Amino acid sequence: MAEQKVRTRFAPSPTGYMHIGNLRTALYGYLYAKAQHGDFILRIEDTDRSRYVADAVDFIRRTLDLAHIHPDEGPGFGGDCGPYVQSERTDLYKKYAEELVKSGHAYYCFCAEEDHTAGEFSGYDRTCRDLPQDVIDAHLAAGDPYVIRQKMPLTGATTFFDVLHGSITIQNAELEDQVLLKRDGMPTYNFANVIDDHLMGITHIMRGAEFITSTPKYILLYESFGWDVPTFIHLAPVMGKNEDGSISKLSKRHGATSFEDLVKAGYLPEAITNYVALLGWNPKTTNQEIFSMNELIEAFRLDGLSKSPAVFDYAKLGWINGEYLKAMEDEAFQKLARPYFGDLPEYLESAYATLCTLLKTRITHFSELPQEIAFLTSQPAFDAALYTNKRNKATPEKAKELLPAMIGLLETVSDDDWNNAALYEKLNAYIEETGVKKGLAMWVLRIAAAGKAVTPGGATEILTLLGRNVSLERLKKSLANLNEM
Repeated sequence: MAEQKVRTRFAPSPTGYMHIGNLRTALYGYLYAKAQHGDFILRIEDTDRSRYVADAVDFIRRTLDLAHIHPDEGPGFGGDCGPYVQSERTDLYKKYAEELVKSGHAYYCFCAEEDHTAGEFSGYDRTCRDLPQDVIDAHLAAGDPYVIRQKMPLTGATTFFDVLHGSITIQNAELEDQVLLKRDGMPTYNFANVIDDHLMGITHIMRGAEFITSTPKYILLYESFGWDVPTFIHLAPVMGKNEDGSISKLSKRHGATSFEDLVKAGYLPEAITNYVALLGWNPKTTNQEIFSMNELIEAFRLDGLSKSPAVFDYAKLGWINGEYLKAMEDEAFQKLARPYFGDLPEYLESAYATLCTLLKTRITHFSELPQEIAFLTSQPAFDAALYTNKRNKATPEKAKELLPAMIGLLETVSDDDWNNAALYEKLNAYIEETGVKKGLAMWVLRIAAAGKAVTPGGATEILTLLGRNVSLERLKKSLANLNEM
């Protein structure tokens, strides 16, 4: 007998929002399917119309595309199991719900929504569970509204196997007679999932660990129809670190937590996807942390998944993103970085390529760029203490002595020759002629021009970025401040 082809799915609600936890579920489903030469399906679960967001399906598709997760089937992708939007499949759900009523695994419930909700079972009290057939027929003939409920076993237990958590048993007495089909004819989430997963041939279901307690309801539905039960993989949650050091489920209070927000913050989609893959999965065979999508597919195995919660670490994401930025082609970096700079003064605009080269290896995400160049767009407040540097034996007094001569030297450099190579050659000749230590001279120039001890590039790079006029203006202003001490 041929081995069954692996088919996984991602089934988001069309809310227009892709939380990191949702993205990870989609990614793991995709990676496992592709690693096993199987299919990955996108299905839209829009039965809860109160949460529906216009154009959300397009948003989800664009997000998956940015993350390099490419469904084999789904809305806009084609496939033999469509439609892939649940609101377009309502006739199917009614048919299967009626089938369960006929087989005795479900029943009509005519109770008003606000009634019978606090019984022995901490939910619906099963008033309509055993109605005589003539009473049921009378309600139906009168056109009374109804839901269809699943008839749960009252005794015994339901056991299922989960890849991460092993064998799990839930007492049937704990299971409510859940609604399968609502009054408006729309299926509930739990019912539609089972029907669609079966009809679409889904073999492996990845979802959050919070669904473990409801899984017996799924198992019983599969058994009621006589269908094969798919393999369940309940993923541990993604947590966020609180200010007090404790952890809680990742939410907006921890910062950007959606894929879209992280992209807007200047993280590369490829880096986000790479990092999310490591939130609860370890390749085991390597210490590698930077993966292409093809490398992730090659390495992904279910035994690398962890049942322990993963903590979202922005520092780790930043490191991974920084590695991607360093590896990026210069022109690509320049193009992606440009919107984050905003309006640049003319002297920086003319030196844009050089500016990007200096910053490319210093940032972890593009949103850091404005703060990185703040000292270049506006001279920082004077701070004499910055001139003190023990290694270079620099002091404010020595700066006061050295600056006049170096300013005079730089004034002889024309606009055409104002570049890093020419400036360095000019200053190096001065240093050799005067015997001034190079570290001392360059430190004084950097502080006077930049007003910061740590900068992207050294003194001559900073002077090049600022241009001749701004550089000389800043140097003279710094000297004046030193003289006023």
